Amino acid sequence: MLPEQETYVIEFMPELVIDLEAEKKEIIKRYRALLRACKPTLQKGDKKLIRKAFVKSMEAHKEMRRKSGEPYIYHPVAVAQICAEEIGLGTTSIVCALLHDTVEDTDLTLEDIEQEFGPKCSHIIDGLTKISGVFDQSSSLQAENFRKMLLTLADDVRVILIKLADRLHNMRTMEHMPREKQLKISSETIYLYAPLAHRLGLYAIKSELEDLSMKYTETATYKFIAQKLKETKADRRRFIREFIEPLKKALADQGLNAQVMGRPKSIHSIWTKMKNKGVPFEEVYDLFAIRVILDSHPENEKSDCWKAYSLVTDFYHPNPDRLRDWISSPKGNGYESLHTTVMGPKGRWVEVQIRTKRMDEIAEKGFAAHWKYKESSSDSGLDNWIRKVRETLSNPETNALDFIDEFKMNLFSDEVFVFTPKGQLVKLPNNATALDFAFEIHTDIGARCIGAKVNHKLVPLSYQLQNGDQLEIITSGKQKPKEDWLSTVVTAKAKSKIKASLKEERRRVAEEGKEMLDRKMNALKIPVNSNNLHKIAYFLKLSSIQELYYQFATGKVEAKHLKGYLEAEKAVENKLPEKIENNNIDRLLRSVKSKADAALLIGEDLGRIDYKLATCCNPIPGDDVFGFVTVSEGIKIHRTSCPNAARLLANFGYRVVKAKWTGTQEIAFLTGLKITGIDDIGVVNNITKVISNDLKVNIRSIMIDSNDGIFEGSIMVYVHGTSHLDNLIKTLKQVNGVLTVDRFEAVR
Repeated sequence: MLPEQETYVIEFMPELVIDLEAEKKEIIKRYRALLRACKPTLQKGDKKLIRKAFVKSMEAHKEMRRKSGEPYIYHPVAVAQICAEEIGLGTTSIVCALLHDTVEDTDLTLEDIEQEFGPKCSHIIDGLTKISGVFDQSSSLQAENFRKMLLTLADDVRVILIKLADRLHNMRTMEHMPREKQLKISSETIYLYAPLAHRLGLYAIKSELEDLSMKYTETATYKFIAQKLKETKADRRRFIREFIEPLKKALADQGLNAQVMGRPKSIHSIWTKMKNKGVPFEEVYDLFAIRVILDSHPENEKSDCWKAYSLVTDFYHPNPDRLRDWISSPKGNGYESLHTTVMGPKGRWVEVQIRTKRMDEIAEKGFAAHWKYKESSSDSGLDNWIRKVRETLSNPETNALDFIDEFKMNLFSDEVFVFTPKGQLVKLPNNATALDFAFEIHTDIGARCIGAKVNHKLVPLSYQLQNGDQLEIITSGKQKPKEDWLSTVVTAKAKSKIKASLKEERRRVAEEGKEMLDRKMNALKIPVNSNNLHKIAYFLKLSSIQELYYQFATGKVEAKHLKGYLEAEKAVENKLPEKIENNNIDRLLRSVKSKADAALLIGEDLGRIDYKLATCCNPIPGDDVFGFVTVSEGIKIHRTSCPNAARLLANFGYRVVKAKWTGTQEIAFLTGLKITGIDDIGVVNNITKVISNDLKVNIRSIMIDSNDGIFEGSIMVYVHGTSHLDNLIKTLKQVNGVLTVDRFEAVR
């Protein structure tokens, strides 16, 4: 299978000499590790089938190498290992994982796969090949591929599970990729793949994908938290040991066979908590969760979990607002567990999760474990969710990017549990409204909904559902979906149904508007043709000719607007904006005038090009940044940690260009600082004195508000770069009375 010579030099990496004999041993070692991981699910003939797929993959990829210089076969074997070990998939999935790149990257065809491994493997690999291009082309094609991916999920969920394993291995081995690729792939991962893993119940994989994405998009923060966790590891272990010792004994005394352990929270979840609560690392107390895993018979699971909860609360006082019972009402992805937060030693809140071995396997391995226990479980949440995927896709939107955003939002949301008048349980995303509930029951009920009764009391359609609410929907035959409903609903199903109805109504009105506009244009002697209609729509800043017809029918566009267009046409020749595509990005970059005093280098060759700083994140020299080619405003520079970065990089990767700060700059850049502290006489004077007099930093504006002895303020200052800003923050923190100083995104 491998060439006979012992060493050779890779052409594209001339300094790297490869020991083929050592590689051969390493490949065999990895293959044997894969077989050990597959052992729990192996049946008669499976081992032979896996070997056959391994050999076929070896032959197909024998000339290929990864960016690191390693043999390509390492990748499919690693993906198969993740499928077996971390997701718990069976032989068919292992075979498909080993062959997942062969059809796309080698001479093997789907017909070859079907002939040797059967139609099921061929079908799954076909699905994997189709979705491999997600996010690689233009935005509409990206969204179309995303739809294909979800359709394949609804058809055979193993396609998505293998794709998640593929993405996880790529993220684990991304250090050899160019920086712009790392940013793009990390953004795709946090934008879509982590939410998908979450929705399929793969919490361990979801957390690792989030952490790895953060490692490349917010490297400094990632390293800071990782270092802090390392420094506090001994203290955490000691605390966990003290916390669980009395619990272990009490559980054993009550005859409960339980494993009690501490699990660290992910770096991403700690960072999210720091941002949401506005606290430093030292004040994030729940850096870990205590997990109690019971070995219970199926019929005793629920009672054993509550018995364990009772024992935990005998030792530690619970927070009554933080009890979550996902055993009586499991999450939509099959997750079952009891969560409570208790006051532990040293006055620290501790999260405790109580579940059985079966529940823990479903929590760790998600969908795959769900199928394993399906016959003994009454929960069909995952089946219902897949049915909803199909339902949502049956009404595809023209604006495909909106569709992705809405669907993603529903992937990652927590759930609220409500009831129909007859007592049937309905699960909806958090923040869902009465109108969402109406559409969940039936599209027609949603479309004709005029109000709702919650617990027998009349509420508006925008009422946000609370756990335990019982709803009755009131309808009217005269009611139709309205535009403002879109801001009322949160579920993808409701949004897509409302948009479909509005679209149909707009199409009907636009048909009437077309005849009216044609008559008016003829009267004004404007030739009625596609070119002129496009020009008028662009002049009036409308998105399409269809929108022009609609606006004319509803009276928002009138004859005076058409006359205004005629006057503008005479004054200057209007020209439609050039659509940005892959092939003219370089031409656009070359055509932009150079900027002599530029602080940035932009593009593949890192040249000096005109740019604008994005106001959504206001980057300053020293920030990790990227350039984004806009349709009308040239190149805009964003921070990689910008709130909009993940969406831009994931959806429009082909419009992203390299950008790098260079040298020291005399130009000052505007940024914002948020300051909190103890209100005292002279504190504002001390702060401004440090900024203006001591550090010679110009202040553009300062706003400080005091309430009950605590002040909060925002200060807009001009700095020369991140080191200048860091020095300012450090000095301000030393001012007497100041508690926190943080950078925030300034709006110009």
